[in-house]
Amino acid sequence: MDDPEPDRMSVLKSGLGATMVRMGYDEGVAQRIRELVQGELDVTEKRMFGGLAFLVNGNMSVAASGSGGLLVRLDPEDADPLLDGSVVTPMEMRGSPMRGWLRVTEAGYATDDQLRGWVERSVDFARSLPHK
Repeated sequence: MDDPEPDRMSVLKSGLGATMVRMGYDEGVAQRIRELVQGELDVTEKRMFGGLAFLVNGNMSVAASGSGGLLVRLDPEDADPLLDGSVVTPMEMRGSPMRGWLRVTEAGYATDDQLRGWVERSVDFARSLPHK
């Protein structure tokens, strides 16, 4: 099988003959985020859950998701009204929605202005949290 995006996908074979496909994060999205937070001394990068997270003072803020798309952390009161059920959905952990965490599809951050809006809001929220 030809791999159309070798940087984003790896095929794993288990001992039982099952094949699993694991997607990596989109390095292009990660670079776009990196450019937006460049020079911010309190922002660091960390590989987490197959993606690349950007942390502010140790608190996860925004991430290029290993499952595709963008993960954005906001105050739950601010995040809930942004849910639209298709482009912006709740992030789920073990099948349960995580309040304040959003999964945004590419349509929601295709332009630089769209991505900037998500990153700025998420970084601002993470800055309001206690340092870790």
